[in-house]
Amino acid sequence: MSRPLVSIVVPSLDQRPFVARTMESLLSQRGDFDLEVRVQDGGSTDGTLEVLEGYRDRISLVVERDGGQADAVNRGLSRARGDILAWVNSDDLLRPGAIQSVVEGFRDHPEALWLHGMCDIVGADDRIIRRPVAAYKHFRARRHSLAGLLVENYVSQMTVFWRRRMMERVGVLDPTLRYTFDYDLWLRFARVAPPLWLDRTLAAFRWHVTSKSGSAFEAQFEEDHRVFLRHAPPGPGLRLRKRMRTAQILLVYRLLRALRPGVR
Repeated sequence: MSRPLVSIVVPSLDQRPFVARTMESLLSQRGDFDLEVRVQDGGSTDGTLEVLEGYRDRISLVVERDGGQADAVNRGLSRARGDILAWVNSDDLLRPGAIQSVVEGFRDHPEALWLHGMCDIVGADDRIIRRPVAAYKHFRARRHSLAGLLVENYVSQMTVFWRRRMMERVGVLDPTLRYTFDYDLWLRFARVAPPLWLDRTLAAFRWHVTSKSGSAFEAQFEEDHRVFLRHAPPGPGLRLRKRMRTAQILLVYRLLRALRPGVR
């Protein structure tokens, strides 16, 4: 860990409006680490590949058909060489200094196998939106428990980094899941070890009309419940808490969609 190699996989498909900003947010990171950025593109046809070609000398780019986002991430992870691993979607951002904070977190806490931190929510123009939603997730993340994570997923995917030996222990993403393969992975991680929480902003999640979270959150929460059932202990108590919390979150999302239809 004196100077670790950090590998970040970027699953990519038709994100031309955003991908350059994602690349710049990754490649501008500086600190006591080496960085490997592996872009796994599923065959973009909107000009994304032309943008990525401009970064050829600083990234590893693979263009091949895949079985969806989880499969793309898995393909990138299978080629990654890093001691510390993560993935960042091709429309999201890392904040300045994020990777150095991650490296210092692991260095200061050698027992930690995975970590995550604070995350902004931004619109298509990079302006911060939905501050109360982000603040609520941070509040819940600071009070982590396995039962709490089963009730709701408060982990922001683009802030999560883990040691290679964690992935070797629990495996990679489940490619049969479309929306909640990250949540399934966090629950597998959490059964091995609790996460280290970094109380600083590591990333920004982009919420826009064409994003999966922006366009199909009802379907996302249906799959979320199926993942919960995979991991939940027997008994009605936690199941009731899960249903009640999901209903509350869906109500908030529907209200936000009604109030700001252009930013769902």
